[in-house]
Amino acid sequence: MRQADSADSAGLHEAFKGARKVLLVSTTTVVERFDNRTRAIDAAKRAGAQRIASTSTLNAHSANMILADAHSKTERYLRDSGVPWVVLRNGWYLDNYTSRVPLYLQTGAVPGSAGTGRVSAASRRDYAEAAATVLTSEGHAGSVYELGGDTAFTLAELAAALSTASGQGVVCHDLPVEQYRSALLGAGLPAEMAVAATEGASGRTRPRRHRPRRHRPAPAAVAGAAPLLRPSRGDGRARARGAAWWSRGRALRLRRSRRSGRSGRSGRSGQSARSARSARCGDTRHDDDLIGLLGRTRSDAARQG
Repeated sequence: MRQADSADSAGLHEAFKGARKVLLVSTTTVVERFDNRTRAIDAAKRAGAQRIASTSTLNAHSANMILADAHSKTERYLRDSGVPWVVLRNGWYLDNYTSRVPLYLQTGAVPGSAGTGRVSAASRRDYAEAAATVLTSEGHAGSVYELGGDTAFTLAELAAALSTASGQGVVCHDLPVEQYRSALLGAGLPAEMAVAATEGASGRTRPRRHRPRRHRPAPAAVAGAAPLLRPSRGDGRARARGAAWWSRGRALRLRRSRRSGRSGRSGRSGQSARSARSARCGDTRHDDDLIGLLGRTRSDAARQG
């Protein structure tokens, strides 16, 4: 194993020596995120990398999110690097919930600020599988992928599923945006991270100072592409409303940006379901228990209604 500080260009170059394919995963920083990424891209290029895949966020080119600012600039920098590239716009992580289950059970509450918004989450293992696919198979260079899970659920449904599984009462506490942000600050989160987390949890964003030029990634051949990453024919239009993973209907599907002038935009909830050829990254098979409970909870609620 090689280690390097993301602020140390020389150390990054040493770490990347001999690497033909490189996957860059986002750090937890906000302010330094773009600088860290550019140093890593430069170091990988100098080390002779033949392909660089980089994680990003959904609708990074148009979403009015503090994290999208750094991601969109990183995407442009990567495209201009001269190294074959792939962008993986990861949605929300299911692990953000599963890792907090003990706390939810202890407090009897799932806090949030999403209202009735639905989250299309996928596990880290599913996102990792997508990354491995674009790095180990051909036909992905110059592509942008929007990644998300199959099962969209509300936090109220998550709380109900936990109640069913544990036998104890768990409810959803939906907080006003400012109160939610204040709670995060009180828990010790840095100010910019608290803003980013609030935007992600609520889908409410602030005006963006500099909206980047929308790009049109070059199409790549898909012959022989792994089933996981088959492109969709759909190019449905939808406005990026901050946290793009908060869809109001069906889960976001894995879609490939195309040379249509709408690259990178995910289709409306109903439209995405009609893209029958769209393969799914977050098939949630690694989180069957939780997703199964969510599905049963929703079915029970429908019958009672």
